[in-house]
Amino acid sequence: MTTSSPKLRFIHYTVASGVATIMLNRPERRNAIDMATRDELNEASLWAVADPAVRAIVMTGAGGHFCAGGDVKSMDAGERMTAEAGRQRMRTAHTGIRALFESDKPVIAAVDGCAYGGGFGLALLADMVIATPAARFCMSFMKVGLVPDCGALYTLARSVGLHRAKALMFSAREVDGQTGLDWGFVSEVVPATDLQAHANAVAQNLARGPALAIALTKQAMNQSQVSSFATMLDVEANAQGMAFASDDHRAAASDFAAKRPSRFAWV
Repeated sequence: MTTSSPKLRFIHYTVASGVATIMLNRPERRNAIDMATRDELNEASLWAVADPAVRAIVMTGAGGHFCAGGDVKSMDAGERMTAEAGRQRMRTAHTGIRALFESDKPVIAAVDGCAYGGGFGLALLADMVIATPAARFCMSFMKVGLVPDCGALYTLARSVGLHRAKALMFSAREVDGQTGLDWGFVSEVVPATDLQAHANAVAQNLARGPALAIALTKQAMNQSQVSSFATMLDVEANAQGMAFASDDHRAAASDFAAKRPSRFAWV
């Protein structure tokens, strides 16, 4: 069964087979994010994270592009923004950003065309980035005199290393999907014709997987970026204790002992 929300204008939100799809839907603007789109993206992100029927999340964009970042034309409207207004603008955007990054549920970004500025930042929030050969990633903020956002100051260096992240941010250089794969922030490169189907298949496999083990692993991996080895050994022991006690583990161990096929089969 597929459900969708009729309340959103700029985000197409659906849930099917345990997978929530959040599709940016302003193709005439290459899915650039203005204030209305940002508010709807926050809303859809919170829905997906809170809905117990959702076990995996796919982010993507309509019309052959992922997201062109912030809508610069809308930023040019009216009087000059004060520093405090700019700070509050970003803090409001952080609602959805934090929800996706900290969610127990696996998040997949399916990227075709441009992922510029905040669009690149959105993609980096995902646990897996699946891209096409035509995907173009760019920390374009310097071109408009802004600082990288959507969590990129945290996520990019942890994906590609500090010096490469600085180079991408300072230069606003564009890189393609294959380069993203080589540098480590893209998980797979697939043909554009296969992108949505493949991302959905990956998400459905994760949705059928051991939810507790996935959640504990995601939490631990995120924590590992700012923790010591000793701390992570404690996290590992606590998480594994919970996993050993789970129904998923008992069922999988029983299947293994009986030589039945694994319930968790990858695409």
